[in-house]
Amino acid sequence: MPYITVEKHLPGITGLLEYRKETAAPIRDLTQLLLRGPSTMSEGERELIATVVSYRNQCRFCTTAHSAAADRLYGECETSSVAKLDIEATPVSEKMKALLTIASLVQQGGKHVTSDAVSRARDAGATDLEIHDTVLIAALFCLYNRYVDGLATVAPADPAYYEQLGDRLVNHGYQRMPQVYEQLKKEMDTNTH
Repeated sequence: MPYITVEKHLPGITGLLEYRKETAAPIRDLTQLLLRGPSTMSEGERELIATVVSYRNQCRFCTTAHSAAADRLYGECETSSVAKLDIEATPVSEKMKALLTIASLVQQGGKHVTSDAVSRARDAGATDLEIHDTVLIAALFCLYNRYVDGLATVAPADPAYYEQLGDRLVNHGYQRMPQVYEQLKKEMDTNTH
């Protein structure tokens, strides 16, 4: 049960973003830019960073949501499943393994990122912008994970919820979608009556 009063039909971060729209707007804009904006990293790769960081932070809502988005973008679920458990065994490029390693170090704390980890990424072809964005995405998801879990938001148990959420994230990004929120409320009202 959430520590503050949020809309019951909006679990996880969505209810928190709706609770305070004025703080949500810049958060949404930054996430949209980093995960869906122009980049030499694919959208799937960026969702994979979000997945790995969320998993390591033990944030069930964010892990499941971003795994679903990554799976849709990759067209399979093996990549996200393996990445959560073993970055080096993940079926991605050496550059992406190095970037995921940097993201995992950020998750532990910013000072855990080493010059060796950055050199490995550069040697594998990562640009300064890719390294920058990896660190920023990882740091941003640490914020999200702590936001979601720090206020004890609800993480639905139904896998179908995350499939729909993954589809929305892939097809509509991170901008506010009031028409979807109203539909979720109607569905909840129908299911509780």
